[in-house]
Amino acid sequence: MSTTVPGEQVDIRMWAPPDDVEPDAMRQLKNITTLPWAFRHVAVMPDVHYGKGATVGSVIAMREAVSPAAVGVDIGCGMTAVRTSLHANDLPENLRRVRSTMEAAVPVGFEQHKATAFSDRDATDWDTFWREFDRLTPSVHGKIDRALHQMGTLGGGNHFLEVCLDTGKRVWVMLHSGSRGIGNLLAQHHIEVARGLAHNASLVDPDLAVFLAGTRQMAAYRHDLYWAQDYARRNRTVMLRLACDALRKHFPRITFDEPISCHHNYVAEERHFGEDVLVTRKGAIRAGSGELGIIPGSMGTGSYIVRGLGNPESFESASHGAGRRMSRNKARKRFTADDLVAQTAGVECRKDVKVVDEIPSAYKDLDEVMANQDDLVEVVAKLNQIVCIKG
Repeated sequence: MSTTVPGEQVDIRMWAPPDDVEPDAMRQLKNITTLPWAFRHVAVMPDVHYGKGATVGSVIAMREAVSPAAVGVDIGCGMTAVRTSLHANDLPENLRRVRSTMEAAVPVGFEQHKATAFSDRDATDWDTFWREFDRLTPSVHGKIDRALHQMGTLGGGNHFLEVCLDTGKRVWVMLHSGSRGIGNLLAQHHIEVARGLAHNASLVDPDLAVFLAGTRQMAAYRHDLYWAQDYARRNRTVMLRLACDALRKHFPRITFDEPISCHHNYVAEERHFGEDVLVTRKGAIRAGSGELGIIPGSMGTGSYIVRGLGNPESFESASHGAGRRMSRNKARKRFTADDLVAQTAGVECRKDVKVVDEIPSAYKDLDEVMANQDDLVEVVAKLNQIVCIKG
């Protein structure tokens, strides 16, 4: 259930205990409530934590305005998962070869494909999609090769590709990624443009600079934004196909159900409380009534497939994951590779110091996060990872 915290123009509706929210994140949330374009209230998910630009785990509805920094630089970041025909009994005891085959198929970190990896197996309208590249902001026009070769790549940070088991011991493939370098470049360009607009000069937080409906700046941003969100969706589709093809090398008769996919850093045009608004979900998924979504945990704590309950007070949203409880720098200082080994026991994954900032203890308790949003989603399946690939 939610708690209301008073704001300025609008209030804050929180699905997290207010006392558990770090002061910097609470300050960010209160800054959002000062925006004259904010609609009704700011919805705060139970995985809330401090973020760059705006608070991670926030859902911001605005009338005829949108803040590019509130969306963030990984436009369209999200999740995709698919259940396979495999059962745990079909898997070898040692999963290292499975992990290696998948790692060879999907570039991670700063790596990219040497040739384009997408095909008509992934979508039939690639020509139409790529023709729109020339209509993006000119600042990225020299980056088409990078965008082409990063299509179907994972990236680094908290992005991952996993093999999981549900409670019925069925095997799933799940991944987390976004719009890669091209989305980052587009976001940074528009964030800087917004900062320079006169109507944003008196904002309490320059990171919340907005574009206004009816302006050429808003039109340019929305074009680039929606293209990047489509890029992110396609990126996950290509990666899922590559990962499934990799599994097919070990299990030739494997089949796959219909994938589940959702953004959790994005803007959508929606109608809430009788008004048309622009909804920014930064670290939140759409959880409309009956809609399937994915809420991941960390490297060693599993994930959930959920069905939305359509709660209007959350703008039909739910959390995007467990949420960090400490920064990456703090995690690197506090934990060692040995700690990571202990906390990822039973998971075939990297266990070195370069990924220690992704250690499970750096994240909130996923089951507590789920308990705090039982009026937003219902659980369809609980997954536990057995292979985890990170950049």
